[in-house]
Amino acid sequence: MKTGSFLGLGPRGFHRVAYVEWGAVAAPRTLVCAHGLTRNGRDFDRLASVISQQWRVVCPDVVGRGRSDWLADPAGYGYPQYLADMATLIARLDVGSVDWIGTSMGGIIGMMLAAQPKNPIRRLVVNDVGPFIPQAALQRIAAYVGLDPKFESVGDLEAHLRKVHEPFGELADSDWRHLALQGYRRLESGQFGLAYDPGIAQGFTGEIKDVDLWPVWDAIACPVLVLRGAVSDLLPEETAAEMKRRGPKAEVLEIAGAGHAPALMSSDQIAAVRDWLATG
Repeated sequence: MKTGSFLGLGPRGFHRVAYVEWGAVAAPRTLVCAHGLTRNGRDFDRLASVISQQWRVVCPDVVGRGRSDWLADPAGYGYPQYLADMATLIARLDVGSVDWIGTSMGGIIGMMLAAQPKNPIRRLVVNDVGPFIPQAALQRIAAYVGLDPKFESVGDLEAHLRKVHEPFGELADSDWRHLALQGYRRLESGQFGLAYDPGIAQGFTGEIKDVDLWPVWDAIACPVLVLRGAVSDLLPEETAAEMKRRGPKAEVLEIAGAGHAPALMSSDQIAAVRDWLATG
């Protein structure tokens, strides 16, 4: 694994976007892994260590998260900026096409990229998100994303993650510890905070409504695998079924014991993703 970064451009100037890269630059295929709303690219360490045996794997920290810069104006946090940054990343990688795995927010970024004319997305894995997102699920997320809790130790922060992200499913203690160690920032007070800008909650202000992205879904032409947590509140079963019937007519794999969103850290989940990507 090696680290890298590039400069993205927004309305208030440039910002640095960090990423980690696994595998050989000369590998025949490149996979980009995009994380969820409050997480970062190191969530994919387990998956990347396996898939990078054959692929080049790149895991960015979306701006405002992980080791990437925070935006000067929180109003800039949104999909136009995320799409622009990811287009810059793909250009930086100097490849003609990429496979894409996206969890939640990262899946929406992937769908939006794959819906564009002449897009570089070859195969798309969408982890527990779809073109319809219910209001209730968004309200649940809004209840914690705008907070900026402070912890006395990484252990306390890990306990918070275990509670907030319980729907990730059954994870080993080492997995939760990994998420905590890669998901904190050290504060001037000596305490620990979560590794994201609380300003990312800007998009959850005002009235929260259902999100309808079916026109985006219908514009996607590449092969798609949808992973759905069996008890997910963000990707309803009926939405996943409709994703099989329209647009790219995705394959859907349900992950038992998980809600929003499967962590993609277990060997069986990693194998399912790897095997599907290898089919095309």
